Amino acid sequence: MTGGPSADNGPESGDSETQWPVTLAGVSETVVTTLGPNERWNVAALGVHAPDGDGPATATTWGRTRTWRNFRERGSGYVQFTRDPVDFAEAALSVREEDDPVIDSADAWVTVDVERRDSGNEGDTQWVEWALNPVDSTVERRVVPTTNRGHAAVVEATVAASRLDVPSYDRETLLDRLAYFESVVETAGGERERAAFERVCDLVDADW
Repeated sequence: MTGGPSADNGPESGDSETQWPVTLAGVSETVVTTLGPNERWNVAALGVHAPDGDGPATATTWGRTRTWRNFRERGSGYVQFTRDPVDFAEAALSVREEDDPVIDSADAWVTVDVERRDSGNEGDTQWVEWALNPVDSTVERRVVPTTNRGHAAVVEATVAASRLDVPSYDRETLLDRLAYFESVVETAGGERERAAFERVCDLVDADW
């Protein structure tokens, strides 16, 4: 595996304001690993909200998920930036555990300490907002960014799929969205995006 904790963080070390390995804007869709009670790393999707002014970056967990539990009990995790749509789809929709905290496809990662900032309920679902305080980071690969509508469609499909069993969302509307995203992947995605959408289909018990 190419990723993993490293003492050599180059220019990212030191100043806490520069410890994020990328420039955060809006909501960045990431993969987070958190250590569970079985001493294995749970892999999940996590939307990271860019800092507001001088405040920290934040993320919100919905429901009593493994990430929520591990944030609460461990107070830390590894936020990872990956371009691999299959890894992202699995993180968003499946239960995946690893022996190591950093997945192979991570282009960059940052260790964060987390602090509960706010909480509440939306319908029957509990939400918790967490402050993410970077501790250490590493850039594994520097890449030239490209725009791929198929990749974006996979990300949006995981959001729609994760809401299929939430009563406050209309199921038929979500299924229509999934059908549309599938058509985008077929016309604009590459081999990896198509494999990712097949994985979404495998993980979701629904027809559209």
